[in-house]
Amino acid sequence: MAQTRKDLRGRVLRKGESQRRSDERYVYTYTDPLGRRKYVYAQDLVTLREKEAQLMKDQMDGLDIYVAGKATVNFVFDRYMSLKSNLKPTTKSNYLYMYDRFIRDTFGKRNIAEIKYSDVVQFYNHLIEKQELQINTLETVHTLLHPTFQLAVRDDIIRKNPTDGVMAELKKNLGMKTGVRHALTIPQQRAFMEYIATHPIYYHWWPIFTVFLGTGCRIGEVLGLRWEDINYEKRIISINHNLTYYPVGEDRASENHIATPKTEAGMRTIPMLDTVKDAFEMIWEEQKENGWTDAEIDGMTGFVFCNRYGNVMNAQSVNRAIKRISSAYNATEEIEAKKEHREPVLLPNFSAHSLRHTFCTRLCERETNLKVIQSIMGHKDIQTTMDIYAEATEEKKQETFEHLAATMDVF
Repeated sequence: MAQTRKDLRGRVLRKGESQRRSDERYVYTYTDPLGRRKYVYAQDLVTLREKEAQLMKDQMDGLDIYVAGKATVNFVFDRYMSLKSNLKPTTKSNYLYMYDRFIRDTFGKRNIAEIKYSDVVQFYNHLIEKQELQINTLETVHTLLHPTFQLAVRDDIIRKNPTDGVMAELKKNLGMKTGVRHALTIPQQRAFMEYIATHPIYYHWWPIFTVFLGTGCRIGEVLGLRWEDINYEKRIISINHNLTYYPVGEDRASENHIATPKTEAGMRTIPMLDTVKDAFEMIWEEQKENGWTDAEIDGMTGFVFCNRYGNVMNAQSVNRAIKRISSAYNATEEIEAKKEHREPVLLPNFSAHSLRHTFCTRLCERETNLKVIQSIMGHKDIQTTMDIYAEATEEKKQETFEHLAATMDVF
């Protein structure tokens, strides 16, 4: 039989109630619809129970408002999130961050039953024009709002989902083609890596960018690599987890955590290229000389990629490095090209994920078996692989015809 909890005066406490010994304050602990732990404090037990009763009334009032069709978008979104019990903590945290930043204090306060298709279009246009959101970010916002309204449809609060078809019309009106990440060309890729390898300041970034371009791994997979994931004898790299960085707790402070791949396809092994092996050996020698990192994340140690302070690298620092290196390279290249009377080979704006796309493109240029490519890349959906393959082969087709035109002497 469970032991009854009592306060310091011997009074029996209800479920969720407790009293702190440090200041004798009473605390009521409960979980909100989003699964977040919340606390209510009071100086005495009577006041605490009054607050509990008010909290219960507020929750019931919210349910009555929902049934009556007078709920706000915020209320329905929170209800929707409370039903998503299968979300990974990182995904859930990212959803909440995006919603709180772009929706909750504005569009989220509106009555969901009064929102029309044109209202959604106006809101999305506002995000693009006034807040300068990129189309990919807007699509993330849409992935939060669409299922929120769909829940209201299924609960018979509204008859139609006003977000249906909004993104398609918006992209058509703006002439946008979304979701396309272009790979670096071979000259751009070569220029980027050669510049790093010979630069006195940036050369220490060569190993990690070699691994990116030689494995096609996602940024969290690369940063989460441990020495035990690298098998020199079999020449393979095991991808079985990834490093995540997301806000947790009441203060929403971000922390590093280890997560498993979202899908079974994410668990895979990747053959190790000679250049990638060289990069790992270079890092091993550096850590051997300068000291092994003692960083520990969720019980895991022995991380490969660490900064000068011995902490595991994060995605922000990698992407900032790409931006700095690209800017420095472009400035130098423009001067050199002008001196040599040639067109400069300039680098576009790109991120670490573009390096994954670049690797996949190089792979598609040399491999025709889509299932092999899918397995190496860890794509859950073969369509993702096919889209990149189609883009790569289209570019290769143009290159082939240019070569054909230069070598055919029959016209």
